[in-house]
Amino acid sequence: MSNDGASESAVDLAGRVAIVTGAGSGLGKAEALALAAAGASVVVNDLADGDVVAETLGEIRALGAKAEFVAGSIAERSTADALIRVANEAFGSVDIVVNNAGITRDRMLFNMSDEDFDAVLAVHLRGHFLLTRNAAAYWRAKSKETGAPVYGRLVNTSSEAGLLGPEGQANYAAAKAGITALTLTAARALSRFGVRANAIAPRARTAMTEAVFSAAPEGGVDPLSPDHVARLVAYLASPAADAITGQLFVVYGPMVALMAAPVVERRFDAAGDQWSAEALADTLGGYFAGRPANRTFSASSLNDLG
Repeated sequence: MSNDGASESAVDLAGRVAIVTGAGSGLGKAEALALAAAGASVVVNDLADGDVVAETLGEIRALGAKAEFVAGSIAERSTADALIRVANEAFGSVDIVVNNAGITRDRMLFNMSDEDFDAVLAVHLRGHFLLTRNAAAYWRAKSKETGAPVYGRLVNTSSEAGLLGPEGQANYAAAKAGITALTLTAARALSRFGVRANAIAPRARTAMTEAVFSAAPEGGVDPLSPDHVARLVAYLASPAADAITGQLFVVYGPMVALMAAPVVERRFDAAGDQWSAEALADTLGGYFAGRPANRTFSASSLNDLG
């Protein structure tokens, strides 16, 4: 049930209980299997039961791990409540939460409907919030009950879209940027209880991204296989990652990139107690006159990662 060699002790989740949303297939399935392979019992969530989910549960159990399934949209409070309840009732604890479920409704901003915007924010941002909030309340109560820190690991799924702002994904980019901020808040609020919270921005070949990435290579290692991402998730969920919290990682293939926090590019100070319109025009206008117009508040260096 664990990796071989020296990695057995590095990522050991024996006795831990994990919840993974959107885990019926794709990236969520790979993450659930990686956690199970490391020894965790897993509560799998997806929209509905079926052959695909049954296959996932079968693969988890074939690893020697225990698995339960909770159907429902993670955008609904009832689903988030059920996930915490089932994990407790079936396995006696909640130690790891991996928020993965997501959808896309890509449109140019001027063509995007209210429904397209609301649906994506509901599944991504509201869905992350609901389960993160429920897990936070659970971990806080458990810590107060025992008077000691708890074992809590939160891995949220952001995206490079939330750092770059793709022009056809206003809804998705806004949701993913919100997830990064939510994760930072969780890391600050829950560290006193022993919880570690981090976000990943994965590049993975799944049903949701099939229109973005080309077909997988016929031979050799697929750099966009979800398995690469799942290994990082299993690590972040493990005791070995206790020193890591409040971070955002871009991950795909053999690469993990730790993203730096935003920095101040330039500070402008008024000559007196306040700015005049003329002084702002001269100072800011003069600065931007010599600055590339396409240099925006965007993590454009991500494009250099490959």
